[in-house]
Amino acid sequence: MNPEGILLNIQKHVSLNEEEKAHLDTLFAIESFAKQHTILEQGRLCRKLFYVEKGSLRAFNGNQYGKESTIMFAIKDWWITDMYAFTNQTKALLSIETLEHCLLRSISFDVLEHLLLTMPKMERLFRILFQKAYVREQLRVLDNISLSTEERYLQFLSKYPQIAKKVTQKQIASYLGVTPEFLSSVKRK
Repeated sequence: MNPEGILLNIQKHVSLNEEEKAHLDTLFAIESFAKQHTILEQGRLCRKLFYVEKGSLRAFNGNQYGKESTIMFAIKDWWITDMYAFTNQTKALLSIETLEHCLLRSISFDVLEHLLLTMPKMERLFRILFQKAYVREQLRVLDNISLSTEERYLQFLSKYPQIAKKVTQKQIASYLGVTPEFLSSVKRK
């Protein structure tokens, strides 16, 4: 796998010299997963943060009744993990599964912590990424309490057309917090 994808992503936020690029390339492992592979299982220790070089994934929570609530999707050039569990090194609240064949770059918690201590640019990068993720989730919560399902669905299609093409209606409904049947009725309007 070519490291250019992840390095280009990083360089959107911080500048890297050639030595730093080479060093980072050694820290992020390359992993390949088949479609519908669980890369993180709810209840297991969350040890890795992933960057998506190719493919798409879904993070979801399953309750004791078998209901799944999709928390996020990730496509090429996005990052994904169970941030709560990764940061606190606890059991995952989420499962993460591949929606298609995926090529991922991963970094373990311990390696990332060492990197953040020894390379201030990377601390800046992850601060920026986490701030953006927090803002995105805050806006999502506000949308969930202020917009109708139809408005949220149309907004999802507008914001994430590339994701809408890759996921099922059931997964979109799970992300929106409605049943697939209700989403169907919204789409028919």
